[in-house]
Amino acid sequence: MADHQEASVTLPSDPASVSAARRYVATVLAEWGLPSDTDIADTVRLIVSELATNAVQHTFGQSPTFTVDLVLDRDEHLHIGVTDSHPRFPKRLPAAVQQDNGRGMVIIRWLTAECGGRLSVRPTREGGKTVAIELPWAVPVQPVRAGGPQEP
Repeated sequence: MADHQEASVTLPSDPASVSAARRYVATVLAEWGLPSDTDIADTVRLIVSELATNAVQHTFGQSPTFTVDLVLDRDEHLHIGVTDSHPRFPKRLPAAVQQDNGRGMVIIRWLTAECGGRLSVRPTREGGKTVAIELPWAVPVQPVRAGGPQEP
């Protein structure tokens, strides 16, 4: 595998784009060797869903699109960032307000930490922000059948 791989997609800030972002990331990660039926693949899809949902719901129509960037460095670190053009950084809502929503960042932070990763939020030059995660890259080893590798 290459030392550095990148993929990116820009989608409209529309609720239908959340599932499109999730499918795109799943497809790219499968191409990079992460089987879609693993726990980490499920976790990454959930994180991307939450990040994309936030980009759609909390930009209040001020970001017509959002971009999902994926970077795999030296088969060691997976970076996923979701960028929108709204300047306000995400913030944790008080518990009383979190009855119906507002838990996205808490979920993202917890899932990222559970996988040994980290979460960051940084401004863009254009005045928006990128909410990004970095996770250790650990593609599961394919089991070897009894009797050693099989010839095709």
